[in-house]
Formats: sequence, C-alpha cells, structure tokens
Amino acid sequence: MTVMARFSGLLALMILLVACAAAPVPNDRARIPDLARTIAALGADVDPAEAERAAEISITYSRALQQQYGVTDSALVHNAKVNAGLRPRGLCWHWAQDLERRLKQEGFETLDLHRGVANYNNLLIEHSTVLISSKGAAFQDALVLDPWRKGGFLIWAPAANDSHYNWTPRDEVLAFKRARKSRRNPGHNPE
Repeated sequence: MTVMARFSGLLALMILLVACAAAPVPNDRARIPDLARTIAALGADVDPAEAERAAEISITYSRALQQQYGVTDSALVHNAKVNAGLRPRGLCWHWAQDLERRLKQEGFETLDLHRGVANYNNLLIEHSTVLISSKGAAFQDALVLDPWRKGGFLIWAPAANDSHYNWTPRDEVLAFKRARKSRRNPGHNPE
C-alpha cells in the first residue's frame, strides 16, 4: 500500500470519527426545572422536592458519568471503544446501572425506579436504561431517563411515547431470555 493510500485511509477514518462525535451541549443546570416539572407531573402524589432532587441527580450525574467513562464521542463510537477494551465502561447498561444505583441512594418515597430494555430480540441493538414513575405506577406510565443516547446529555421521554425505542420491563425481558435459553437447551438446569 502506498503512503498516499495509507494517508487517504487515515484521513477518511478521522473524518468519520469527527462526524460521529457528540455535539456541544447546552447548560445542563438550565434543564433541571423542566425535568423536575415533568417528573412531578407523573402523579398528583409526587413530592415536588423529590422530583427536583431526581431531576438534578439525573442530569448532573449523567454528566459526571460521561467524565468518569471518558466519553468524547457518540454513544456508538464509545461502545466500540468499550468493546475493543479501550474504555472500561460506557455501554448502555453501565449507564442504566450506575444512574439507577445513584437514584436509589435517595430513598424516594413518592417515586419508583424501573429498568427497561428495548430491542431485546437483537443483541446488536439492544438498549437498556432506567425509568422513573410515581409510586406504584405502571411501567408504561414511567419516564425514560436515558444518559447513554447522547453520551452523558440526559434524554427523557414518556416510556409509551419514546420515538426511538419501544421499552419493555427488564424483568419481562430476562424471563423471556431464560425461557428461550431453556427451550434451546432443555436438559440444562441452572440451579
């Protein structure tokens, strides 16, 4: 391969990576009141102070995870780095696990946390995140809190109306996968 061909290939790769890089983001703190209102609107019994705390933690901790994970690219590029061993964490389930763990530390009394999975029939595009709802509300009435989608810039949407993903409760997905595995391997008893 000629030097020019190598240079051209390297240049093309660099352009591709720059094109996939995360865009600059607006002031996170300015977004907290909007998320707090959205969380408070999940139910008449939601404590506004809890909604405010949940909003602040969700937005600021997502950004802290971005720094901790060393995210400098789009979510998919960062996934490739994690899968190649170049970064230790930053897959969607890492974000979900870490954000859920942090939110649970608050001991909310009027809010519940859920885990959701989308595209669970396709491992290559499966996606996990944490959701929040008023206490006792159904999963489909929860609000998606997705820090992975924009690499630390929290995206939120009602679970039933998320235009990018069709969410299923994580427990249902795990039960489905266990049943599928037992059908494939009927003699195997994991217990």
